[in-house]
Parts: sequence; C-alpha cells; structure tokens
Amino acid sequence: MIAEGRIAVDGVAVDKPGTVLTSLHGVTVDGKPVRAPAPARLFRYHKPAGLLTTERDPRGRPTIYDRLPQGLPRVMPVGRLDLNTEGLLLLTTDGELKRQLELPSSKVERTYRARAFGDVTQDRLESLIQGVEIDGMRYGPIDANMERRTGRNVWIEMRLTEGKNREVRRVLEHLGLQVSRLIRIAYGPFVLADLPAGAVDEVRQHDLVLFRKALSSSPSPRDGEGDQPRGGGGVRGAGRRRSPLPHPSGGPPPRRKPGRN
Repeated sequence: MIAEGRIAVDGVAVDKPGTVLTSLHGVTVDGKPVRAPAPARLFRYHKPAGLLTTERDPRGRPTIYDRLPQGLPRVMPVGRLDLNTEGLLLLTTDGELKRQLELPSSKVERTYRARAFGDVTQDRLESLIQGVEIDGMRYGPIDANMERRTGRNVWIEMRLTEGKNREVRRVLEHLGLQVSRLIRIAYGPFVLADLPAGAVDEVRQHDLVLFRKALSSSPSPRDGEGDQPRGGGGVRGAGRRRSPLPHPSGGPPPRRKPGRN
C-alpha cells in the first residue's frame, strides 16, 4: 500500500515503511481518513472448571470460546486459568491492555482461594512472602493466609503478582498439600464477587480508564490503591481496608487472622 502511494499523512504520500506515527490524525488511505481505534473494553468472565483458556484444542476438549455468551466482540483472555481452575478470567478487546495486565513488571495482584488437603501452619504459609524456589524455578513473594481448617482440609487465600504457569498449585504441592479446588477471585481491583459461573459482564468504561491511569502512574497496585476506580463492574472499592471476600458457597466470609490485611 505504501509502494502504491495509497497512504498519506497530512496530504503527503508516505514512502518509507518505517514511518513512525504519534497519532492517526491526518492519516489517510486512498484519500479517506483512518478512524481512531475503538476504546479498549474489559469484561469479567466466571470461568467454570473443565474449560481450556484457548481458542481451539487439537484434542477437541471444550474451550472458553465454546461457552462464551453470544453477542460479545472479539475478545482475548488476560492470562490463563488451567483446565480445572475456575473463577475470574478477564477478557479484553485490546492487545495493549492485555499486555499491561499480564506483565510481571506491572505488579497487578492476582488473588486465589484454594481448598487443599494436608498439614500446614500459618507460619509456613507466611514464609512464602520471601518467595520460594521449586525445581530450579523461582517464584516471587506470595501473601498466603489460612482462612479456615476442618480436620486436614484447609481453605487458603493467596495473593501474588507474577502468575507463572500453575504457580499456586506448584507452591501448595511443594508444601505437601493436595489441591482439590482452585478459584481466582480477583485480578487487580476487579473481583469475581457474585458473578454466576459461565456469566460475563463488562467493566464500566469510566472505571477502566481510572484503572489504566493508576496502572501507568504507579509501579505497585498497593502504592496506587487510592487512585483505583470505585464501585460497579466488579471493581474493588479504593482507599479502604480490604474486607474478607464471601465464600464461594454463599456462606459467611471466613475470619482472617488478626492483624493481617
């Protein structure tokens, strides 16, 4: 198209493929202005267990795209959830936003609740805040809190910012625990809350804009909590002490260890 002289900037034909544009203002193709890209959109999806986070599977297993509701624009998943991991999966129409949310350097916190079987102490869980190395792989700090125990069955909440492949399962298995259920309940300020399994809803554009501004101006989500969006669209309220999240069964929230946020 450039060789054919079809692309112009401010009426002057572009003749170099390496031309850098700071905006699309004044850019035309065949004399017609190029429209600005549509604003990024972000959706919350409650992924059920048993679905792959991929567009298609050579083995024919069901994927999230087989189950997403009709009428959605073309969306990309932000990160992945394993086949048997359920909970919050963010979907976006914008590749740049996807990259921002996924990069470890963005320090966007992911929160999980795990049901596991075995013996572990709160002190052992708290040692994960220093990070851990497993089979030559280094995992960064994890804020882990035992929510409740029934016999040798425990519910554990874990907050981390890296999101490496199968990180939560591998860390808990390293501690000698058998994970029977894993749920992602938050990604940054966006929370699963009471979104039904298989359902999708859209984050309000106003909240998304505020979140992206906070993300670009702060190296850590904890440092920028006061700038994060408030209310609606599954966004965690900003500037407040975190309250316990409801149990997936709909029962009362578990009691957290005193003195921990």
